[in-house]
Amino acid sequence: MATITECRDALDKLADNLAGADGSVRGAAALDRTLSCHLTDLDTTFTGRLAAGRMVVESTVSGPPREKAQIRLAMTGDDLVAMVGGRLNFAKAWASGRVRLEAGFRDLLRLRSLL
Repeated sequence: MATITECRDALDKLADNLAGADGSVRGAAALDRTLSCHLTDLDTTFTGRLAAGRMVVESTVSGPPREKAQIRLAMTGDDLVAMVGGRLNFAKAWASGRVRLEAGFRDLLRLRSLL
């Protein structure tokens, strides 16, 4: 099972990848939205913001998110680490129910190039 530190490192790597992206990925990352990523097996939530092409993790809290973010993800820590490491395809994980993504319809359309 992935640790909280490994999951935080994966989120930091994802943030770095987004910051260095170009084209349609950069455009999708230019949203200004609140984010939450609930790790179901660790019962921990990372919260932050996606703005100006950057993702910033602002806090880590025990349990589910305390506030409803505009973009919400839920998955296991192992799946987060595997996705960021390129060993798990987001679309397949989402289609099979391993990853949950909740967001407004417009945000989902813009995020599809990220996923």
